[in-house]
Amino acid sequence: MKDYTTTPDHLPVPMDDGAADHLLGMALPALALASTQGGSVDLSLQAGDLIVFCYPMTGQPGVPLPEGWDDIPGARGCTPQNICYRDHHADFAALGAKVFGVSTQTPSYQREMAARLQLPFAVLSDEDMAFTQALRLPTFHAAGMQLIKRLTLIARQGKVAAVKYPVFPSHSDAPWAVEWLRQHP
Repeated sequence: MKDYTTTPDHLPVPMDDGAADHLLGMALPALALASTQGGSVDLSLQAGDLIVFCYPMTGQPGVPLPEGWDDIPGARGCTPQNICYRDHHADFAALGAKVFGVSTQTPSYQREMAARLQLPFAVLSDEDMAFTQALRLPTFHAAGMQLIKRLTLIARQGKVAAVKYPVFPSHSDAPWAVEWLRQHP
C-alpha cells in the first residue's frame, strides 16, 4: 500500500503551459460549492484575503491511485499539500487569511479525507466543474475523470491577486502563500 502523506522522489515536474496566465485580476465566480464543514460556500462573498488551492484528487488508504498516476506531471501530492496547509493554518489565521481547498471529488469523499487529516479549513467540491469552467482552470484527464491541475489563487476583495501555477512540489505551496501575504500586507 502506498503512503499518500508523502511524495516519492523522482516525480515528473509539471511545466508552465500558460493555462493559468489569464487568471490574474479575474473575479471569483458567484457559485455555491459544497463544503466539508457543512452547507456551501460562495467564495465571491467571502471577506478578506482568500487562499484557494486547487488540486486533482486525494488518495484514500487502501484504494489504489489511477494507473500511471505517478507518471502524470503534478498529479501526485494532493494529500501532502492538504497536510501542509493544515500545518500552516495558524500562519494564515495570523495574517487574516482564510484557506479553502478545491477539488472535483464528491463532498462525501472530501469529508472523509478532511476528517482523516484533521483539516481546520473547508475543502470545497467542484464535482460539476462549475468553478473550474467559470475560471477556465487548467485540467487534465486520468482514469476517465476530468481533474483540476494543481494551482493556487490568492484573492483580495473577490479578485485574483496572485497565482501559483504549476505548483511543485506540492508541499511548497502553503509556504509560498504565507510569504506572498507577508510581502503584500
